[in-house]
Amino acid sequence: MTAIPGLGSPHLASPDLLRSVFRRHAAGVAVITASGESGPVGFTATSLSSVSAEPPMLSFGIGTGASSWPVLSRAAHVGVHILGEHQQELAATFARSGADRFGAPTAWRDGPQGVPVLDDVLAWLVCRVVARVPAGDHRIVLAEVVLGDPEGAGRPLLYHQGRFTALRD
Repeated sequence: MTAIPGLGSPHLASPDLLRSVFRRHAAGVAVITASGESGPVGFTATSLSSVSAEPPMLSFGIGTGASSWPVLSRAAHVGVHILGEHQQELAATFARSGADRFGAPTAWRDGPQGVPVLDDVLAWLVCRVVARVPAGDHRIVLAEVVLGDPEGAGRPLLYHQGRFTALRD
């Protein structure tokens, strides 16, 4: 491809291009949880989005190869947790393949609808899954908010340039 004046050198679409561009996009960090027959599952998500106010709905993406996908593919309810800047290690634990995500030092409890609820987060929601939309090697999960708590203290954790970080004043 040839350079476009003022726009640099464009690259053809590829997974690497998408990853490179989104490394520059700062995103809030959430942990999604669900309960399965073999116990709780969860993963770190930066794809969380508000979808609708009426009814209150959100979405997030999950890879179909993710260890949490088999449970999420059948779960009626999920927990959505907004992490604070003090929770970088928790975010890393839920992002790491093969980690014991619900073992010590993770603090959590069984919440409404049997959903695992993490302690000390900025906010949490329990949501009813209404759809799982195919999107390449992922599924976009649409979920309606059932209840939650927005009262946690602190500032949000962000993901940018391949690492967890905090807001700067």
